[in-house]
Amino acid sequence: MTRRTLREHCFKMLFCTDFYPPEEAGEQIEDYFLSGTEEETDENGNTETVHLVELSKEEEEECRSRVDTILEKLPEIDRILEGVAEGWRLGRMGRVELTILRLACFEIRFDESVPDKVAINEAVELAKKFGGDESPSFVNGVLAKLV
Repeated sequence: MTRRTLREHCFKMLFCTDFYPPEEAGEQIEDYFLSGTEEETDENGNTETVHLVELSKEEEEECRSRVDTILEKLPEIDRILEGVAEGWRLGRMGRVELTILRLACFEIRFDESVPDKVAINEAVELAKKFGGDESPSFVNGVLAKLV
């Protein structure tokens, strides 16, 4: 599994947990791995797979461990983000953008194996894929202030 694939799975799991109370996070993560394939069909009739979890046990454990660590540090990550997101309360941010920022903040502040530039670039790529038109520039701006 590539680091990008790991990051995308972690993003999706963190996003899922944000809709439920913290005590239900484990259940949501479990549901993530048990969920089936999801596909979307565009206006031209082309089908694209948007969700498919095909991970080995080791890869699944790596994802779970990383997400668990991020969730443990979430209060600290949120304090950091509140300090750099001038004019934005976290509750006003879109959940996609907030989840991307949380993941990137974790990588920048707590994961020494990920260079800051890589964390920012990957966060912007996630914003392009999952966010709205303004998401990439918003994510880039907040993370630039962070570093």
